[in-house]
Amino acid sequence: MKKIIILFAHPALQKSRINKVLLKDIDQIDGVTFHDLYQAYPEFDVDVDKEKQLLLEHQVIIFHHPLFWYSTPAILKEWQDLVLEHDWAYGSKGEALKDKLFFNVITSGGRREAYSLDGHNRFKLRTLLAPIEQTANLCKMTYLPPFAVQGTHSIKPDEIDNYREKYHLLLKSLRDDKIDIEKAKKLDYLNDYYD
Repeated sequence: MKKIIILFAHPALQKSRINKVLLKDIDQIDGVTFHDLYQAYPEFDVDVDKEKQLLLEHQVIIFHHPLFWYSTPAILKEWQDLVLEHDWAYGSKGEALKDKLFFNVITSGGRREAYSLDGHNRFKLRTLLAPIEQTANLCKMTYLPPFAVQGTHSIKPDEIDNYREKYHLLLKSLRDDKIDIEKAKKLDYLNDYYD
């Protein structure tokens, strides 16, 4: 059984109807650790040793966050700057995260078609996440495509429930080693794994 850590970053969770549903009962899934970074570090005073220990204890690492200006909320950038130290996470001696699975769970106001070469945002979501993908590669992790809930301003409640079910199924499948990683790596979105 793989242990999964969700590094969650949303500075206004109380306003996010989508994430509230996605996270419902997530802490009830065996093997999943939910870690709300804004709750843990409201002053951005990240406990580096604690965070490193959490990473060492888990085999799957997830950044779960809204897409802010084509990137992560500020606390996740701060977390990366402090926790992913040279010769620990990367560098000639940095092998602490080697072979761990890593991906993003993203929510965005723009629909999936807005994140295409012909779309409003001019780039695929995976392209916009390239700096995070390269960070994972530098740390010798296995990067998977994002799981994304898009078009959040107009999504209907039953659609949100469907995303929640897929997300929770994905977590359980990763935990139980029931995902074909090579197949998953070829997708644009992990959402499509079961389609």
